[in-house]
Amino acid sequence: MTSEIKHKLLRGFSLIELMIVVAIVAILASVAYPAYTNSILKGKRAEGRTALTELLQQQERYMTQTNCYLGFTTTSAGVATATSPGTACGGVTATAVPFKVFSGENLGQAAYILSASACAATTIAECVVVEATPVRADAEAATLQILSTGQKTCTGTKPTVCWK
Repeated sequence: MTSEIKHKLLRGFSLIELMIVVAIVAILASVAYPAYTNSILKGKRAEGRTALTELLQQQERYMTQTNCYLGFTTTSAGVATATSPGTACGGVTATAVPFKVFSGENLGQAAYILSASACAATTIAECVVVEATPVRADAEAATLQILSTGQKTCTGTKPTVCWK
C-alpha cells in the first residue's frame, strides 16, 4: 500500500493539466502584448514631441539671429541638408544645419527623423513647420508637426493620439 501512495505522489502533471496552463498563459500573453506595444508607441511619440519642441526652440533662436527660419531635409542616415533660405533672409545662406536632426540620445536609437520647411502659402522667413517622421511605421500618428504659429498636427489615421 505504501508503494501505491508513493507512486501517486510522484506521478506529475497530466497532459490536460499542462495544456490548460499553456492556454491560460497564451490568453494572458495575447492581452498583454498589444498593451505593451501600445505603451512603447506612446513613449516614442512623447520622444518625438519633445524633439519637435526642442527643434522649434532652436528655430526661434536661429530666427532672432538671421531674421528667418532654416528649412532642411534629413535622410534616414541622419544627413541634414539645408533647403533655404538663399536670399529670402537678407542673403544668409546656410551650408550646414546647426540643429539636432533626430529624436533621442543618438541616431542609432532615434524614433524620429526631423525636418523643417516653409508653412503652406508663406515663405520660410515668415513661418516654419517642423516635422518628426517616424523611423518605424506608426499609422495612428504618422508624421508629427508643429508650426511656428503654435498649431500642432499630424498626418496619421488617428490624430487624437498625436499630442496627448
